[in-house]
Amino acid sequence: MQILLPERSLTPLSDDQHHLLQQFIAVLSPEQAAWVGGYLTGLIANNLISVPSTDDIIDITILVGSQTGNSEALSEQMHSLAAGRGLKTVIKKMGDYKLLQLKAEKNLLVIVSTYGEGEPPDNARELVEYLFSKRAPSLKQMQFAVLGLGDSGYEFFCKTGVDFDRRLEELGATRIHPRVDCDVDYESSAEAWMNAVLNELSIRLETKPQTADLSLSSLASTSAYSRKHPFPALLLENIVLNGRGSLKETHHLELSLEGSGLTYEPGDVLGVYPTNAPDVIDALLQTLHFDGTERITLDNKESFLYDALFSHYEATAITRPMMQKYALLANNRKLDQLLHDRHKLNDYLHGREIIDLVADFPSDQLSAQAFVDCLRKLPPRLYSIASSLKQHPDEVHITVAAVRYPSHGRDRKGVGSTFLADRIGEDATIPVYIDRNTNFKLPADPSTPIIMIGPGTGIAPFRAFVEEREAVGASGKSWLFFGDQHFETDFLYQAEWLRYLKSGVLTRMNVAFSRDRQQKIYVQHLMAEHGKELYAWLQEGAHLYVCGDEKRMAHDVHQALLRIVASEIGSDNAQDYVANLQKAKRYQRDVY
Repeated sequence: MQILLPERSLTPLSDDQHHLLQQFIAVLSPEQAAWVGGYLTGLIANNLISVPSTDDIIDITILVGSQTGNSEALSEQMHSLAAGRGLKTVIKKMGDYKLLQLKAEKNLLVIVSTYGEGEPPDNARELVEYLFSKRAPSLKQMQFAVLGLGDSGYEFFCKTGVDFDRRLEELGATRIHPRVDCDVDYESSAEAWMNAVLNELSIRLETKPQTADLSLSSLASTSAYSRKHPFPALLLENIVLNGRGSLKETHHLELSLEGSGLTYEPGDVLGVYPTNAPDVIDALLQTLHFDGTERITLDNKESFLYDALFSHYEATAITRPMMQKYALLANNRKLDQLLHDRHKLNDYLHGREIIDLVADFPSDQLSAQAFVDCLRKLPPRLYSIASSLKQHPDEVHITVAAVRYPSHGRDRKGVGSTFLADRIGEDATIPVYIDRNTNFKLPADPSTPIIMIGPGTGIAPFRAFVEEREAVGASGKSWLFFGDQHFETDFLYQAEWLRYLKSGVLTRMNVAFSRDRQQKIYVQHLMAEHGKELYAWLQEGAHLYVCGDEKRMAHDVHQALLRIVASEIGSDNAQDYVANLQKAKRYQRDVY
């Protein structure tokens, strides 16, 4: 006797649930199927399985678009805060969201990041395109609020959040609370937005708050160490990976997590809190005509100006909000004109720092307190983790390129990279935390093939990937594309890759060293050269990963992938093929 299930469209089950039920039912005899039916009926009758009722109706949807995971972490915090007010929420990732569901949403809270030059997260692209298309529905039934995450160092700060906020209103939705745009130091702004939005919804939905009012601070305290409470990690090793004569300076750092209780997975990120270089602070103070002993108020406490600039404030990178605040103090007509000319402003910002701003547009009436009030807090620097915890218990490794360059008559250096490269001695500790990145993860099935593309320090997470695959005995094939300047001096982790190739943990590796030949070659050229094989791997179910610079490398790799697919199935189908890879989480990017 064959047991038939209703068509998928006629059931309330998801695709996965329907498939699993089909597999289960297929091996049952009629007697076993009857017993299972009676068993489930008994569980429901005895309240051992809950049946949805009107009490289970979800009040609010939290819709999340995230590139690195910060938005997702905030959505979890908002879910807990809502529960404390008696509000029922569901979190939905934009990449998994059913577009037609928009018409049914009553209360929609959008938490979305922006990266690069105003780009939406990879998992939000399809939804953004739909919202701005002719197919977008009327949303007059919807109430909404938007929280944007971004970096004010970029011209199009929080653009994706701005776009969502504007478009939802254009489609008829009613705003619950004004949009908030969060900078890299986002905790307090995000918490204020969450509380304001949830308080308003509690009134509108007439819910009864719980006895305990949760906050982000109380949620953070459930973990001993976090972004707000970093762990002082002991430096174990600091090794320069480049050979003598290289134009680059790439460091491999190993830090101890012993006693922290911190854990991580391949694909996660290490947050590092640096300090500004003393010579940079001294030069800035001299230009400002301060000596550093001036007293200021910092977080409601009195502090010396030097100490505040050293460890609390961004003292190099100019952001547009910072420049606008300074312009109000400087009262300089040329600076005001510069701020209102986008092209000239972009030219000015390129390669210049705060010291140039105060030198070019001095203010005679500037106080120490007024100056620091223009600055944003010194944000942590994020580095892709380059190790597997299974291979290195109680340790975390990162790969860091020291940034040094001349610009506009001054020697410049990266805050975080030179902090790690130059100013951390033996037995020193570094404040760190783990930043989860759920959008850059190995396949759950270790037999799945993987393709990894990571030039320069973009190789870091793939060292973690391969270490992890070795530790678990993964049977899936693995293919690595790596590129840098010179084979002799810049083949990062060369001995390790050769060992993995010999053992079979790494199936194949293709390398491009751009300065070793007259015509430069990059990883995207290698992809094109092996396009048929790459496409064949994708057809076998391979997952494709890209890590590195978004503006140039990742863009070029994406275009190369589209061309490879187009050569196999035609250009009309290539875009959809690659978009489906992203939607299925088989094409993931860790880009910056």
